[in-house]
Amino acid sequence: MTKPLNRLLEAQPTTIFTVMSALARQYDAVNLGQGFPDTEGPQDMVRVAADALLDGQNQYAPLTGLPELRQAVADSNARFQGLTINPDSEVIVTSGATEALAISLMALIEPGDEVVLIEPLYDTYLPMVRQLGGIPKLVRLEHPDWTLPRDALANAFSARTKAILLNTPMNPTGKVFTQEELTFIADLLKQYDAYAVCDEVYEHLTFGAPHISLMALPDMRERCIRIGSAGKSFSLTGWKVGYVTAPVSLATVIAKAHQNLVFATAPNLQRAVAYGLNKDTHYFQGLAADLAHKRTILSDGLRSVGLEVLPCHGSYFVMADITPLAQGEEDVAFAPRLTREAGVTTIPASAFYDASNGAPPTHLLRFAFCKQEAILQEAISRIRAWRDRT
Repeated sequence: MTKPLNRLLEAQPTTIFTVMSALARQYDAVNLGQGFPDTEGPQDMVRVAADALLDGQNQYAPLTGLPELRQAVADSNARFQGLTINPDSEVIVTSGATEALAISLMALIEPGDEVVLIEPLYDTYLPMVRQLGGIPKLVRLEHPDWTLPRDALANAFSARTKAILLNTPMNPTGKVFTQEELTFIADLLKQYDAYAVCDEVYEHLTFGAPHISLMALPDMRERCIRIGSAGKSFSLTGWKVGYVTAPVSLATVIAKAHQNLVFATAPNLQRAVAYGLNKDTHYFQGLAADLAHKRTILSDGLRSVGLEVLPCHGSYFVMADITPLAQGEEDVAFAPRLTREAGVTTIPASAFYDASNGAPPTHLLRFAFCKQEAILQEAISRIRAWRDRT
């Protein structure tokens, strides 16, 4: 008998995104499950990337990223969050925000360290923390308003807390944490001498609620790791270019983790992202306005077929209560049925919860609205037709 493989990875199931997307292909469904745009990003950025392939600079980029991209990240921090960042020592370019998350956690966590996470949460957070030997301490937002339970959050902190992993704007809820909520978190970090890994990939995708980086709050500059994503900011998710902003004491260690995993990211894409980050502020405002319009189209449409739509102030996603249409079915059964019978694919929200923290809600689905308007309208038409014939 052969020796066992890594038990944590071996036990990890196929992601719900893979399962639902396969079902969408099988039934030729409108796929509102996976969160990526169905249109290309800015063509001027694509041209910069294409031209950069032909200028004889296709070897390894510097470990922490091309100087022009690190400068652009620092300038973006100053423009949008009022942060003064040293591009030479406090910025690391990564192969996507997922790698940025991994190396940031690697730099912080040793076996036995506790990490506070907020449910519902992005599906890679828990496996990453557990793979590093961290102990997750889960706190659950209260729906339907996604209220932060402050007593529960305070109780999750202890002398063993190394960090909180904070996602705002939040996937899958669309919640944008307020300054008051962030101040409460900041006070806990100071009280327990802990760090924050701030997943801010949707920083430019907010609707009527400003995105405030925890790093920009008083006394938080040295405790925070801030993660951004070119894929989300420019609708170029396949490029997998992310960036970490952190104080030099943290960035030095994060860079060592990056060196061991990836070392460097494609230089032509880095040059194009530097160009993109230097775009006029009107570009970022237009991106948010376009997605806000699509959120409204989908949300109004879901309400028109009888679903209750929960608050959403950012990201690509909105959650809806399926109770009026599900006839008692839970989300993990209703979502496949909606694909098979209505031709619309979503993600059951219970996939964003961990059973170790109690039974998850089973009456919610996540819908992605980062699609063409005609696609969103078609999805609503299909759900309405299915409802009317069942």
